[in-house]
Amino acid sequence: MAWAEVSLSVAREQVEAAEAALEEQGALAITLEDQADVPVLEPALGTAPLWPVVQVRGLFELDADRSLILAGLLEQGVIARPDAIAWREVADQDWERAWMDRFQPMQFGQKLWIVPSGMQGPDDAFAVQLKLDPGLAFGTGTHPTTALCLEWIDDFNFAGLNVLDFGCGSGVLGIAAALKGAARVDGVDNDPQALLATKDNAERNGVGDVVQACLPEDWPHDRQAGHYDVVLANILAGPLIQLAGLLTASLKPGGRIVLSGILQHQAAEVAAAYTETCGQLHQQNREEWVRLDGRRTNGPA
Repeated sequence: MAWAEVSLSVAREQVEAAEAALEEQGALAITLEDQADVPVLEPALGTAPLWPVVQVRGLFELDADRSLILAGLLEQGVIARPDAIAWREVADQDWERAWMDRFQPMQFGQKLWIVPSGMQGPDDAFAVQLKLDPGLAFGTGTHPTTALCLEWIDDFNFAGLNVLDFGCGSGVLGIAAALKGAARVDGVDNDPQALLATKDNAERNGVGDVVQACLPEDWPHDRQAGHYDVVLANILAGPLIQLAGLLTASLKPGGRIVLSGILQHQAAEVAAAYTETCGQLHQQNREEWVRLDGRRTNGPA
């Protein structure tokens, strides 16, 4: 089976209108891609930023009336000229098989593994195996920042501890902590899709009763003051600096904090934001990325 795909480039301010126009014309799926390879590295808190120029793709039935779709896009002002869009035929494929061919079981540290569902993990009774599927995955362990955090988790004893996974994404860090014995993991993220991914992945790994996820505004206030034994935050340098007071306040005295999503040239500034409460943080590098980790040594209980 094959499909018809239309693509057009729009400014980020026009993305919502382009999506609405494609949906009105019967698009079965819509995807957004970076048109100019411009990274978005420092989003403001509570935002889901797009690139300055966005490639919008709409998927239609192969026999869809292309002239009607073109007319709808022109009528709604999404494009100014008929030649502003391009069509191509897309062959159907086994998307899950393609994903599984790309990703294989990955080891982090000594005993922690991420294993795509349907694949066989290591033949090791002591291995901790975290199952992840394609789909709503904001983190699969392939990025250096996630790998750095997972290696720290592999080397830490979580038995009976309360853990905060701030900016939880797919929940991979919090779920790994739960599989290693954490009593309770709270995931916090400002994207509702991340909360859904965390919930689904936690249930798939048999820790749905341990891992909970919520929006920042729904995070209970009584857990924001000396509640957690471990805080994991794999986000970005700017938010980590802004949130330093909140994240350290949520730690119990002596609690451990792990920070990542930091570029090497940003590490000193991030570390400085935590010095008063956590002293000197340990730094671990991978490629251009950094993990900082330490212990709460000061501040009110």
